[in-house]
Amino acid sequence: MDFSALRNLISRYCAGEENWVDSRTVYIGHKEPPPGAEAYIPQRFPDNRIVSSKYTFWNFVPKNLFEQFRRIANFYFLIIFLVQLIIDTPTSPITSGLPLFFVITVTAIKQGYEDWLRHKADNSINQCPVHIIQHGKVVRKQSRKLRVGDVVRVKEDETFPCDLILLSSSRDDGTCFVTTASLDGESSHKTYYAVQDTKAFNTEEEVDTLHATIECEQPQPDLYKFVGRINIYLDRDEPIARPLGSENLLLRGATLKNTECIYAVAIYTGMETKMALNYQSKSQKRSAVEKSMNAYLIVYLCILISKALINTVLKYVWQADPNRDEPWYNEKTETERQRHILIRAFTDFLAFMVLFNYIIPVSMYVTVEMQKFLGSYFITWDDEMFDEELGEGALVNTSDLNEELGQVEYVFTDKTGTLTENNMEFIECCVDGHVYVPHAICNGQIMPGAASMDMIDSSPGPGGREHEELFFRALCLCHTVQVKEEETVDGIKRGIHQGKATSVYISSSPDEVALVEGMKRLGFTYLRLKDSHMEIQNRDDEIERFELLEVLNFDSVRRRMSVIVKSSTGEYYLFCKGADSAVFPRVISGKVEQVRARVEHNAVEGLRTLCVAYKKLSPAEYEEVCHQLSSAKLALQDREKKLAEAYDSIERDFILLGATAVEDRLQDKAADTIESLHKAGMKVWVLTGDKMETAAATCYASKLFRRNTQILELTTKRTEEQNLHDVLFDLSRTVLRQHGSMTRETLSGLSNEYHDYGLIIDGATLSAVLKPSQEGSGGNYKEIFLEICRNCSAVLCCRMAPLQKAQIVKLIKASKEHPITLAIGDGANDVSMILEAHVGIGIMGKEGRQAARNSDYAIPKFKHLKKMLLVHGHYYYIRISELVQYFFYKNVCFIFPQFLYQFFCGFSQQPLYDTAYLTLYNISFTSLPILLYSLMEQHINMDILKRDPSLYRDIAKNSLLRWPIFIYWTFLGVFDAVVFFFGAFFLFDNTTFTSNGQLMTTNTQMMFGNWTFGTLVFTVLVFTVTLKLALDTHYWTWINHFVIWGSLLFYIIFSLLWGGIIWPFLNYQRMYYVFMQMLSSGPAWLSIILLVVVSLLPDVVKKVLCRALWPTTTERIQDSDNLYQSHLSEFTSLSTLHAPHRQQKRPDRQNPAPRRTNWCCICANLLLRNTP
Repeated sequence: MDFSALRNLISRYCAGEENWVDSRTVYIGHKEPPPGAEAYIPQRFPDNRIVSSKYTFWNFVPKNLFEQFRRIANFYFLIIFLVQLIIDTPTSPITSGLPLFFVITVTAIKQGYEDWLRHKADNSINQCPVHIIQHGKVVRKQSRKLRVGDVVRVKEDETFPCDLILLSSSRDDGTCFVTTASLDGESSHKTYYAVQDTKAFNTEEEVDTLHATIECEQPQPDLYKFVGRINIYLDRDEPIARPLGSENLLLRGATLKNTECIYAVAIYTGMETKMALNYQSKSQKRSAVEKSMNAYLIVYLCILISKALINTVLKYVWQADPNRDEPWYNEKTETERQRHILIRAFTDFLAFMVLFNYIIPVSMYVTVEMQKFLGSYFITWDDEMFDEELGEGALVNTSDLNEELGQVEYVFTDKTGTLTENNMEFIECCVDGHVYVPHAICNGQIMPGAASMDMIDSSPGPGGREHEELFFRALCLCHTVQVKEEETVDGIKRGIHQGKATSVYISSSPDEVALVEGMKRLGFTYLRLKDSHMEIQNRDDEIERFELLEVLNFDSVRRRMSVIVKSSTGEYYLFCKGADSAVFPRVISGKVEQVRARVEHNAVEGLRTLCVAYKKLSPAEYEEVCHQLSSAKLALQDREKKLAEAYDSIERDFILLGATAVEDRLQDKAADTIESLHKAGMKVWVLTGDKMETAAATCYASKLFRRNTQILELTTKRTEEQNLHDVLFDLSRTVLRQHGSMTRETLSGLSNEYHDYGLIIDGATLSAVLKPSQEGSGGNYKEIFLEICRNCSAVLCCRMAPLQKAQIVKLIKASKEHPITLAIGDGANDVSMILEAHVGIGIMGKEGRQAARNSDYAIPKFKHLKKMLLVHGHYYYIRISELVQYFFYKNVCFIFPQFLYQFFCGFSQQPLYDTAYLTLYNISFTSLPILLYSLMEQHINMDILKRDPSLYRDIAKNSLLRWPIFIYWTFLGVFDAVVFFFGAFFLFDNTTFTSNGQLMTTNTQMMFGNWTFGTLVFTVLVFTVTLKLALDTHYWTWINHFVIWGSLLFYIIFSLLWGGIIWPFLNYQRMYYVFMQMLSSGPAWLSIILLVVVSLLPDVVKKVLCRALWPTTTERIQDSDNLYQSHLSEFTSLSTLHAPHRQQKRPDRQNPAPRRTNWCCICANLLLRNTP
């Protein structure tokens, strides 16, 4: 046994070198390490099969049923159905079973179809061909058969089949270019690097001779982090260890570009790839409407239990009299009589529960799901939300939150790329106080006519000249820009000047491209990176070569990046560029005050500024830097922390060179959108990582802050001068002094008289505010901060880290008002706040698609947020609130007559309606009209909603689903039910026997009986609830007419067929000829019409009076819209009408120009006209 290998292994596990439990060892090409090197421990890894589907053929039925019956309503109806099967209940099990079966089946078919599509997509990916190196030859396999350790060959424009470590490339310098558009949407070319000691292996035979192992962390979902090391075994005894980082890791789904081919080894496969780990579903968000639905459901469940209890108690009170015991037609058997009274009572209680269970609307859930799913298409179909430049429209990633778009109270928005275009234009640079302004450098393209350079202030002296050139060299070297010299970049022709192909700069950051192009305009041109040497062309057209030794990459915590280069004369330079707050504290010399003044001036103008500094390194210092970086990079545990410490110690004692200014223009109509959101009663917060002055200038330009806005500052600068406690209380007194007498009015946003406040806070101060206090006195900072924010019309949070953005959103969500929040952003740094907010909206921006992928909705531009909230959100909320209230209302109308009927049948659990009516009421007779209403209703024209954002206030704070409105709908249902029941009852009041022994009513000459009575009540019920919806409809199309009148016609035809034919599959047919006999009576027709009118009259009167005497803003707009339409129809020829504010475009799918009519509006207008 090889004891040296065993001792080596034990020392690794026990000596505390690293936490090896959290790492894996990959043997490249499945080759064992040389004898004596280390123990060979083969590990089992998953294959490369991707599984995004939820179900298999075998587990679909049980798993889907389990998921569906986790819903309270479905589980409740299952219990009711089982009770009907077990005990003798008044209604057939079909009455509960069929609706439940319908709901479960429809949902299962929908989910099964979606999963089948996922299976198809998975198979197409898993069966893709890949090329693997085995025994020095290329072998073709299916992607799913790829294993960890396989060496893969990938050619240009092919997609990586799994997560790979780059071993070698067809390029001499061992680099390759990759686009990660499918991962994060960034179409820019990113550079990845081969391991230095393996980049020479360029053929299959050479790669097959490689002996190496890779030790790396277990799979993590973070796309941008990777920690590992490679041990390469050559002829010597000890292996060569090299660090591996994210720059060596090629992710599954990314595409190879501008590189002929590469060889790489698989380290994460299948569901362990970083892309697959990011498939994990986000936390489930629930809308306020869904919470209201569940609350109402509990209320109705309590009503149901109360009804069943009352009837059970009254039944035994009734039966206490021996003369009133079971009637002859419903006598109990001897066995039943001998049961214990408690068992009998419990059985009766369950029977009453079954009889009244239809008050719980099981079909409401499936209707709501269909409404949300189908309604979401209106957003994707909206032509006004289509962006020609991107060639894309809005996307709906989840339809569960449609109505939440109509309830937003707080909007949290990113600045760069969201309010601004992220389209950088180089404006100027400042070197030692001397300002340089090149002409017309825009987003990396030199505009025609730009032939000269302006120099503001005086020209620098001889020493300044040296500093100036060093500044330009720093910007030409301190970046990660790639140079593309061909005529096309991804098939798009760029960089062609006077018929010749010139170099085009490509980078993941638009800032870097603008800066390098700016330097090119100022005489210093970055040419290429070749063999680890960066080449630049100076003003004298001489080529300068610098060896690129180290790159200290940019990160959002340090807010700077650095490079270490070696000049052709052998001097070592460390160049650094970054935010002023990240560079100035590390500067020991240079014209700091002059540069700082220019930076602050540019920031006030709204420009993005960067500071540039450098220091020379001696060979000894460089060796020390190399040692620090290599030891940090080789660490498997806490590598990020060790690298941060190394960077911190290296990036010190700089000499300041100067600063740059780049403009990021405001997006089209961003200011108009923010102004509309303010008018709609929403509070807008801007959360950005930019410096305060730049962000504040953008806020003024976008009308977040107005010129009369009093700015309150809660920043590090102020807290250094004054205690945080005192600053908070000063600000609190300032805002509350103004708002004290009119808090309610101002907070509702209805008054414009009060003073307008805007708050600016930075990340450092926010951390201090949110930090839990050790002392009891300071524990309420958070509440004071929230109180200040509530009284400010707008808040700007600058210098924010991504996590702080999410903390802000969480803080507002958890405040005592529990407002509905919306977060909108375009970058990966916005994902945390997008996931935290009630509604997350991603912008398809230039910072990638991570925000769009993780959001609930994605839009091309910030301006589209206006229509999404003010129009779509408004409509969705109006529709679904009516749907929910209407469902509960029609079920109260349906089941309350059944409750009243028990008082007239000795509480014998006799059903009032036939089984077919009980089953089909919610499925067929009344379901389609409300579904169509909830998809099509537009109570106000969408042009008016866009022009008048204040209408959004009418539906704020879930106003249409509040308890008073819910109680009104419930009592309306009870009233209508009483009218149905007692109206029909009094028609049957006088009865006589005919000559053939039948019981006839003297009033209507109808056969008197249980089923005739129930059918009359049911007919009035169906007509009333359907016409109630027709009265509430404002937006009439031919589809509305077809569905509403078609539903009533279907009920009549069904009833005629159901009772007009002897059906052979029925054991008994109690409805035979009942419906036709009822309709043969003229007074019955009159009674139906009279009862329907009496039922609908109170609601119509109430609405007419409220509209005439206490109209809401929405109702005023509706009335004026109707008056306008009536004037048009009376006095104006439609052919002569022109609407100048509307553009001629193809018809909106959602707005086919129908007639907008509502009877309550018309009656209210007539009342107002005739009122003196």
